[in-house]
Amino acid sequence: MIPPGKSGNVLATIAIGEQYLQPFMKYAYHTWEMYCHRHDLGLILFDEDLISPDHPKWKKATWQKYLIGEVVSNLKLKVENVCYLDTDILISPLAPNIFDHHIPSKVGVVSIRENLQLDHKEISRRIAFLRHRFYSKDYPLDSSLFISLSDLYATIGRDAQDDEACSGVFTFGVESDREIFSNFFHSFDQSVVSPTGGGDQTHFNYFVQSNKFENWLDYRFQAQWTYEMAWKYPFLYSEYRDKPKVMQDCIEASLFTNYFIHFAGSWYESEMWEQIKVFDTPESLAMFRDFAEYLKTPVYGKPLGAIKPKEIS
Repeated sequence: MIPPGKSGNVLATIAIGEQYLQPFMKYAYHTWEMYCHRHDLGLILFDEDLISPDHPKWKKATWQKYLIGEVVSNLKLKVENVCYLDTDILISPLAPNIFDHHIPSKVGVVSIRENLQLDHKEISRRIAFLRHRFYSKDYPLDSSLFISLSDLYATIGRDAQDDEACSGVFTFGVESDREIFSNFFHSFDQSVVSPTGGGDQTHFNYFVQSNKFENWLDYRFQAQWTYEMAWKYPFLYSEYRDKPKVMQDCIEASLFTNYFIHFAGSWYESEMWEQIKVFDTPESLAMFRDFAEYLKTPVYGKPLGAIKPKEIS
């Protein structure tokens, strides 16, 4: 959709079916487009299966992202590195270039347990409590939301690893990693067992971490909206979730302090990005642009005396 630039770096995503393609193009694409133009990145969107549904290794579509490197190479596109992103991700106008943090022969991943702004156990408690209080009394206060790493990896019959990344964002090199990811994909068929009903995330984590491929990236490159909302905007769990302008203000505020926001999950929080359009007017981008310019201005800490709000015109 956007040709690779001189950098040879691209964003890539998979949106198979109108239920994924239409909301991505309407609510997320413009934020990706701004990001690509700012950092000389290409953008590739796959809207058809990367492998035939009749293939014995075909499985849940989320697995097909591990074939992107192979497909890009076979198409002979001039792509060196790829950042895969799920379609339900919004990108801040202030976000730095994720490829500046890419390490060759490593896979860049973002933890959903470590180096958060709040303890993982506490944020999980907040999510469970607020969903139970405002969404449904049937929402459990104790569930797999609190699963330990040892129990998580046991669900796929593997030894525990040190952390867990969300597979909705990761970077890799086409030349160095396309074959290992292709082999990883083809090592499973439709009978694959996972805690998410045949999903890939736990297997991906074991594969990357057990082989020491991981390069941990800043949480801000995949801030989880469920986390952001629970610790910063708990009022959105109540009637405010039906007020689009309030939702938009909160999401834009979160994009002011984070780089990428991922609306992962299946509860109401995860649908919010499809109910509003961030940066839909020049005015909504003004603060971000002005702040970006301000960051270029040197400051020296020179005392100016006492300045009170009533004195400021």
